[in-house]
Amino acid sequence: MSVYNQPRKLVVVFIITGLVLIFAARLLYLQVIDKKYVRLADANAVTRKIVYPSRGIIFDRQNRSILSNDILYDLVVTPAAVRKIDTAYLCNILQITAEEFKSRIADAVKKNGRVRPSVFAGLLSPSTYSRLQESMYLFQSGFELVQRPVRAYPYKAAANILGYIGEISPAMLKMKGYADYQSGDYVGLTGLEKTYESILMGQRGTQYIIKDNLNRPQGSLEDGVFDTAAIAGKNLRLSLDIELQVLGEQLMRNKIGSIVAIDPQSGGILAMVSGPVFDPNLLTGSSRTKNVSKLFTDPTEPFLNRGIQATYQPGSSMKPLTAIVALDEGLITPDFGYPCRGAYNACGHIVHCMHSEAGHASNLRIAMAHSCNSYFMHLYRMEVDNDKWGGVKKGHTKWKEYMSKFGLGHKLGIDIPGESPGIVADTTVLNRLYNGNWNSCSELYVGMGQGQVAVTPLQMANAMCMIANRGFYYIPHLVESIDQDNSDLLKKYKEKHVVANVSDTAYRSVIFGMEDVIEHGTGRGAHMDGIDVCGKTGTAENRGIVDGKVVDLKDHSVFVAFAPRDHPRIAIAVIVENAGMGSTFAVPIANLMMEKYLRDSLPAAKMLTMKRMLETTTISAAKLELSKIDSLNTTTGALTAAEMLKQYFH
Repeated sequence: MSVYNQPRKLVVVFIITGLVLIFAARLLYLQVIDKKYVRLADANAVTRKIVYPSRGIIFDRQNRSILSNDILYDLVVTPAAVRKIDTAYLCNILQITAEEFKSRIADAVKKNGRVRPSVFAGLLSPSTYSRLQESMYLFQSGFELVQRPVRAYPYKAAANILGYIGEISPAMLKMKGYADYQSGDYVGLTGLEKTYESILMGQRGTQYIIKDNLNRPQGSLEDGVFDTAAIAGKNLRLSLDIELQVLGEQLMRNKIGSIVAIDPQSGGILAMVSGPVFDPNLLTGSSRTKNVSKLFTDPTEPFLNRGIQATYQPGSSMKPLTAIVALDEGLITPDFGYPCRGAYNACGHIVHCMHSEAGHASNLRIAMAHSCNSYFMHLYRMEVDNDKWGGVKKGHTKWKEYMSKFGLGHKLGIDIPGESPGIVADTTVLNRLYNGNWNSCSELYVGMGQGQVAVTPLQMANAMCMIANRGFYYIPHLVESIDQDNSDLLKKYKEKHVVANVSDTAYRSVIFGMEDVIEHGTGRGAHMDGIDVCGKTGTAENRGIVDGKVVDLKDHSVFVAFAPRDHPRIAIAVIVENAGMGSTFAVPIANLMMEKYLRDSLPAAKMLTMKRMLETTTISAAKLELSKIDSLNTTTGALTAAEMLKQYFH
């Protein structure tokens, strides 16, 4: 071997020797000097226990806790440690068969292996937990009781807003967003629980417990040096007024529809009711799975959050938006009138109007107060036929741009999942509908809120915010702040969205017309002494398929409003399905909601109105007969109509 290679050989030897010495020294430290790791590695003596954190609490705008935590227990099994237990007695306590016992053990092995703990019986009822606790010494070989924080809803309200949690599924565990979770963890599945999961979840802790040869706990390993404390989730502060929410849910008792109320000055949701309503406490505890199954199969679809997921033709409640487009484009002034004689016949066919007396559409304010169909259909035609667009198709595209700015035809971005974009037909849809041969007469109905347009109650309430603010809105949202959080997560909800350059004078024509609806028109039931209310009733056409044929069904009752007229504090949209004209149900419900929020109480004069709303059912008899919601709510102590009345009137 050449002498020139000797230094290189020595270098290699020194490097290898050095690495061996370093490795040996580290091994000596871990096994002799620091004996803690030896203890930790002794799987026969030490049990690793997960400590679940408390999820963040949710408060309403008055700092009232509306979603808090309670404690239940899971019975957890480590299959490899199960030996010589009284299986028959355990099955008797849990009310399961021996076959079910074997099946659960097999499932635990399949899910987490033989040496890792798995949930054997989750969220034990108080009675089951009590029996198990006094007998656990019989089952300590392989079984233990583990605390599990669960959610509690003290106001029994806002189920579709708050959402619920459940055990993470195997499919979710494979997703990148849930990489830090493990089998048995609970995760937000709907509502705010899902949107703000990373904020609310907190951080799991770990506890290492020494056990003797009989598997009995002897204390913490090394006085807890290896334990990590669970860190509670952060709290959410909402714009929601829980008392207003409770009232809304009571008013929607035995009704299908929605109420959405927003603070126009911030975009904060004050209430969002989806009827029929159910007690969210049904979604927690040992009966959760059974209750979820019943609610999912209920014909009234209680899990559908109609405030953001159901879409309806807005009817006359859209007429203020039609007017604002015409004003913004300079096509009309507030003095513009239309000679309606009870029908619109400029398109070769007759479309009837509610009024025929002379002068009922002599200017914008009067036409708004009388809800003249002819006036607003004609405005739509003027908007899309405007010469400066160069044809009706380009004109309709411009009109759709306006609707988009108003928040229609797309998701607004509220901070709960499942929002529907609604429908505002573009030229592609109309070309397909009319084989490319259409004009302003083809879709003139959209000027009065019919035809190829459908909106969510949230979009309707947001449009009222825009009008109330004279041309701007904030993205509707529920969470106003997060405790101990400095991120930009909520930044988009603080930004003002300006949607039109209409003068304040022009807006006032629309707004005063809406005020006249309340003072002299179909919205008189929403009048409030000493407070100027502006609103618009609507009757949304309702068609369905019966025996394979499209048939006209009972119309939906619609009402939109805001109050006070100047410096508005609440904007609201109410829709009650199959309830007829807007004045029958939507108007009185909105009135009671506004009275409650603006005055913090209900005047005695409203008691009969309240009684009628509480006692009237608008759900069809066929659906009501099959629905299980009333019986489920009864199990959690739901109030009767008489008891609800006593809450507000003494």
